[in-house]
Amino acid sequence: MKKSEIKNKIEKLRKELEYHNYRYYVLDSPKISDKEYDQMLRELEELEKKHPEFYDSNSPTQRVGSKPSKKFDSIKHKIPMLSLQNAMNLEELDKWDERVRKGLSRNRVEYSCELKFDGASITLDYKDSVLISGATRGDGNTGENITLNLKTINTIPLHLQGDIKGDLIVRGEVVMPIKSFEEINEKAKKENSKVFANPRNAASGSLRQLDPKITASRNLEFFAYSIASGLKINSQKEILDKLRKLGFKVSPDYSKFLGINEVKKYCEKWEEKKEKLPFEVDGIVIKVNNISEQKKLGFVARAPRWAIAYKFEAEMEETVLEDIEVQVGRKGTLTPVAHLKPVRVAGSTVSRATLHNKEEIKRKDIKIGDHVLVRKAGEVIPEVVRALKEKRTGREKKFIMPNICPVCGTKVIEDEKGILVRCPNKNCYAQHREAILHFVSRTAFDIEHIGPSLIDQLLENKLIEDAADIFTLKQGDLENLERMAEKSAQNVIEAIEKKKKISLPRFIYALGITHVGEQTANDLADYFGSIEKLKKASLENLEDLFGLGEIVAKSIYDYLHDKKNIKFLEKLKEVGVEIQKIKKSKKLENKSFVITGALEKFSREVAEEEIRKRGGKASSSVSEKTDFVVSGKNPGSKYDKARKLGVRIISEKEFLGILK
Repeated sequence: MKKSEIKNKIEKLRKELEYHNYRYYVLDSPKISDKEYDQMLRELEELEKKHPEFYDSNSPTQRVGSKPSKKFDSIKHKIPMLSLQNAMNLEELDKWDERVRKGLSRNRVEYSCELKFDGASITLDYKDSVLISGATRGDGNTGENITLNLKTINTIPLHLQGDIKGDLIVRGEVVMPIKSFEEINEKAKKENSKVFANPRNAASGSLRQLDPKITASRNLEFFAYSIASGLKINSQKEILDKLRKLGFKVSPDYSKFLGINEVKKYCEKWEEKKEKLPFEVDGIVIKVNNISEQKKLGFVARAPRWAIAYKFEAEMEETVLEDIEVQVGRKGTLTPVAHLKPVRVAGSTVSRATLHNKEEIKRKDIKIGDHVLVRKAGEVIPEVVRALKEKRTGREKKFIMPNICPVCGTKVIEDEKGILVRCPNKNCYAQHREAILHFVSRTAFDIEHIGPSLIDQLLENKLIEDAADIFTLKQGDLENLERMAEKSAQNVIEAIEKKKKISLPRFIYALGITHVGEQTANDLADYFGSIEKLKKASLENLEDLFGLGEIVAKSIYDYLHDKKNIKFLEKLKEVGVEIQKIKKSKKLENKSFVITGALEKFSREVAEEEIRKRGGKASSSVSEKTDFVVSGKNPGSKYDKARKLGVRIISEKEFLGILK
């Protein structure tokens, strides 16, 4: 495979994994199974390991989860919440044991084993035995402050049993009992409201309710599994023993074993017994029992070397594969998607599954109309295991991957192995549409009233060719569009006019340069000060900047020297887009602000941008070093923490006075 194709494959996997992280952690609405996600992540890890030249610090392999919801205040974890490696079978468990033994120079290692709960991971902070705050995992570094909701869960102690002085961080899993899940869904059906896919999603959704009373009604339970800091303990089993004494529920039947063979027997025992439990578990967590040995083994980028999750074999159900649809991704890759006759698998209804590529369909000999076996382990979208050929009637149809793009009609191309099929047309609607949506998004040009359906209509009616054409639209262009009356059209045009002036960081981010997120866009804007100076930067100069690295630097350089992109930048200038030359004042230099609650005059993002313009620092968490906490409507725990620490709290009116 060529370097460029490897790079494209890595970028595609990163994009897809980030999307599924967002669906899973932020929307509570996953589209693929855990097994499929794990396979994609493993494929990416292997590619990155073989090709370190394509390293990216923002890769899903370097982080956990996704951004926390803006519905809640953020809490920065004092210690990152990492994820675990997975062993999908006993053979992989043996290989992990071999690596551990080699790392410790031991013939046999003592392991602790506990159930792997299928719920939502949280962290709890205690001070002098009193619960201070609690948060979701979020992106592993920053989570959502859901303290009030967590306090409604009876199995979370508000005061610890025993007198523990100082700070203590406890972590564990919030689960919803199967009986409660069934009762909630039954009630939801009667009321014609949202039905949860499975207990895990129900637990996660219940934790993130804005009204704690709703959380309290959901009968959630918490199982603690670690003490992240605050007590010196010698082993994982001692941690679980201590957690029980402090008043927490822990995994039933947790045990320690010498050697992997006893561990495997424990895994097999619970795989048979798991159906008798009142809550869902999807595996066993195995950890090196000795804490000093854990420290010796250390961590890889996103997971400890000393722990692994053994995943139980997924359940299978039979259904009919009614059709196969081909979707075109943002990078042009054609992916076949199975449309299934809806079927209940492991407690949830599924109707779609990705088939990866044409070779996967060929290898499994899957046809449209086949009876198929699908499996999953509590996830939403299953894996098609195999076709039940003995049930074929002769009316089944062979799937043929189209030789032209189903979106733009361009002749597709294949990779060297003939597995991946891609539309080479950079102007393909599927790719082009996503670029425009990014351009108008909240963190870019932030143009109100322009969403996916309007973009579709503008493109279909040839009112725009690219994002720059948005600024040439007239009210009359919009009035004849579907669901677009005179007033609506006027609102769109007014929103566009307001956004012709834009800050340099937002402008750079809006361009959608690969690997350039909001922080990198801010850093580039601060360093260069203008798009003209950025365009003149050499590749070497870019590589030397604030740890950008070769891959990101080349992506920026290539974008700014591509003829099509140069024309696009010129066109933006011609249609009246003006990059504001904002000279940073030093008015708020060395001053740190935290915003809590809803502001009336502007959004939190805009308020933080105004702080940075004046040389100040906008932070997400309150500490003794915070100078001001700006309190809007319905402030959260940051307000309480500021009062405790004696940090100055100001109103929005006072904040506006400081800005002026």
